Amino acid sequence: MRYVFCVMLWAWPILGLAQEWEDERLFEGGHAARTLRVLSSTDTSFFEPVIDAFVRQNPDVSVAYYVNGTARINEIFREAPEAFDVVISSAMDLQLKLVNDGMAQRVPNMSQPDWAQWRESLFAFTTEPATIVMNRTAFPDGDMPGTRQELIQALRARPDVFRGRVGTYDVRQSGLGYLFATQDARASETYWRLMEIMGGLDAQLYCCSGDMIDDLVTGDLLVAYNVLGSYAAARVDVAQVLEIVSPSDFPTTMMRTAFVSADTNVQKDAEAFVRHLLALQTGPGDPDVFPLPSLQGSADAAGQPVISLEPALMTYLDPLKRRTFIKEWSSAVIQ
Repeated sequence: MRYVFCVMLWAWPILGLAQEWEDERLFEGGHAARTLRVLSSTDTSFFEPVIDAFVRQNPDVSVAYYVNGTARINEIFREAPEAFDVVISSAMDLQLKLVNDGMAQRVPNMSQPDWAQWRESLFAFTTEPATIVMNRTAFPDGDMPGTRQELIQALRARPDVFRGRVGTYDVRQSGLGYLFATQDARASETYWRLMEIMGGLDAQLYCCSGDMIDDLVTGDLLVAYNVLGSYAAARVDVAQVLEIVSPSDFPTTMMRTAFVSADTNVQKDAEAFVRHLLALQTGPGDPDVFPLPSLQGSADAAGQPVISLEPALMTYLDPLKRRTFIKEWSSAVIQ
């Protein structure tokens, strides 16, 4: 007998909060007596099997799953931390700042490597690269750019083909986009040259990877920069249309993180959910249960560059530094 089902919650308020969610779902156990409220930037389609497995194992707990953009998650949680029990986001810097500000519960004995946790409060459970995703029709000879410099050369060589059909994150609105951009800028000046070229080609700006991928599939975009590789790889239905490239000059790899709210009133359930995430990502990697790239055999474990969970990650969250970066980025991209 199946005890798990999910229903839409469009009319279900959270403690009076008036929010427009990208998605909101209730996964209800057969004997649910308590509700765990999860605020997340991860699309429901990726997390549905994860939550299904959790409520099967914990039939007395329902999971209310709320999806929004990374920047909005930070704002929403700061406004009402008591309204959520677990927070999941790909914007590592914003997550680290929330934890640093005392908004997370310490959860000891998680058995995470040092590089994948912060102060026993913030826990990474995926490693996911930022990639260049291309519609293959833009490169009929199959000669795809493999580095940022090669992408610059390709765009400059055929501006008539790519004008209005290149895309990237709007870093003014996307927390993950801002994280990727600042990390790229720290690594190489090539990033700024690429942004100038894309800006000159009337770059289209997006809130999230999913929208960029959709436009790549239709051909409205031909090239998208800093797309989450995991989201693109999940689109097996269009694998023949898209080419996913992890730039070989320098990779940018983020870790998706989770923490337990310091104001949760279902602490044991919240801790159990985070432990469930970590157990899945260190297990055999069944894509039917955990469809995102796990930490097992991750880039960091292999000694390759990955964005680290460390105080330096919050550097560009300083208001002055953020204003300066956004101004430079706007000058390059919005021409």
